[in-house]
Amino acid sequence: MSEFGILSLIPPLLAIVLAIITRKAVLSLFLGIWSGGILYAGGPNPLADPAGWVGDVVSAGFGFFPTFDWIVAAIADDFHAMILVFTLFLGSGVAMIWNLGGSYAVRDWALERLDTQQKAGLAAWVLGLVMFFDDYANTAIVGSAMKDVSDQLRVSREKLSYIVDSTAAPVATLAISSWVAFQLGLIADAYDDLGLAEHPSAFEVFLSSIPYNMYAILAIAMVAIVVGTRRDYGEMLDAEHRSWSTGKVYREDARPMQDVEAELGEPHGENPRLVNFFAPVIVLVVVTLGTALWTGYEPGAELMDMIIDADYAAALIYGSFAMIVSGFVLGKVYDIFGFREATDTTIDGFGIMLTAVSILVLAWGIGEVVSALETGEYVAGFADAYLVAGILPALVLILAAFIAFSTGTSWGTMAILTPIAIPVAWSLTGDHTMVAAVVGTIFSGSIFGDHTSPISDTSVLSSTFTGADLIDHVRTQLYYAVTVGIVAIVLLLVWGFTGITPFVLLPVGVLVLVGLVYGLSELDARRKGVDPVAVDADFDEVGDPVKPAADADVTSDGE
Repeated sequence: MSEFGILSLIPPLLAIVLAIITRKAVLSLFLGIWSGGILYAGGPNPLADPAGWVGDVVSAGFGFFPTFDWIVAAIADDFHAMILVFTLFLGSGVAMIWNLGGSYAVRDWALERLDTQQKAGLAAWVLGLVMFFDDYANTAIVGSAMKDVSDQLRVSREKLSYIVDSTAAPVATLAISSWVAFQLGLIADAYDDLGLAEHPSAFEVFLSSIPYNMYAILAIAMVAIVVGTRRDYGEMLDAEHRSWSTGKVYREDARPMQDVEAELGEPHGENPRLVNFFAPVIVLVVVTLGTALWTGYEPGAELMDMIIDADYAAALIYGSFAMIVSGFVLGKVYDIFGFREATDTTIDGFGIMLTAVSILVLAWGIGEVVSALETGEYVAGFADAYLVAGILPALVLILAAFIAFSTGTSWGTMAILTPIAIPVAWSLTGDHTMVAAVVGTIFSGSIFGDHTSPISDTSVLSSTFTGADLIDHVRTQLYYAVTVGIVAIVLLLVWGFTGITPFVLLPVGVLVLVGLVYGLSELDARRKGVDPVAVDADFDEVGDPVKPAADADVTSDGE
């Protein structure tokens, strides 16, 4: 249990609340870290000796010394450093595709086939399902591929970010991916600590856990429902009406995480070619997967061992670097630009990622704060005293969601909870099925918390590659994430007390979500005086015609 107790919640919650209220992510994250620096410097009992507490804070540079120590530690972490390099390289890869004319080519190609918002949304959803091996690469590829297409069809950036974010991480927990490889190691360690003579393998436990990963499964289904019905509610309904009626795909005062056209100008070349988009993306995928298996290879290793032992962060670096190299080659082969211009494009690509990198570093800095204050241990220890077998899976989901929401890290949440939850599940029931259920709900809760948190790295990257405002993305996605989360929790409670198979409960959950989408969209639209389907709205609130002509020009700023 953390010696700071409930005070350990202040830094992450302060950062989250400020980010949502002010819409200024960088400032809010820094203030959250600084508040942690003040607490850490002064100690856990400010009221015991106020004068001494203030003196300790002052001697620590008013809390700035630990604040910047944590920020530096976040950058120095090997995994974080690799993700930063990967993010910068991906920025260069995106810049290469843009300057080669690949983005225009795929936009023109897609617009010949995707002539409605519904088709564009479904295409983004399907593409997200295909890119299951890593959520970071998923957001980069799908966001970059669909952004220009969705802009032309007046899909709001908030809507595209939701589709990308709510598909990328969930699908990564349901198939062999970097997420699953990380969790397999935690499961194996937890079983080793139990000291059982016989037990299922970590992979068998993972396979058994999939039906209990209800938030992930239902989140993917929710995207399909929202896109298929074309209905929205909450702030997403406002965003879609704004985008459809005015052509402004993001809010007027928004600060998009990435604006490639504004940063890089018009692309080179007069004849956009599809190969200039698809070749770099294929190189990224092939090299990433290939090097992942290579890093996990040892003499005599089987494929599953290679998947589990792979270094996915390093593989992403190799893949994104190969993507840049492919841009150099394509530029030369098609006489679009030379090596000097390609080098300038690489450096310019770093620039379009600076906002994302800044927020990632500060989000990880919050992670250093909660580690120092032992926030996760406090939350886990608080809940440990109230466990009952029937509510255990639902409670683990809620607990994981709160930790992920507060810390902004799914993997950190998994690392905190898995060694605690598996022994608790075994001691309460002695049942490997309950262990598998808990593993599934740790996945679910981690993603649920990420989807509602503005300090989540997956939220940051989803906003970056779709060109959305981070806080607008979180605020609009929140309504859908909470809806899915509540349904998943209810289904887990039903399973915990009745034992009804999740293969029956999950279809019921999908039907409930369909009903909720229709019901909530009708209620919210009626309250706001608009149509629940933005593209069916012929008039705005004051009776002016707003439905755009088919040949209307649309730009990212609505001008």
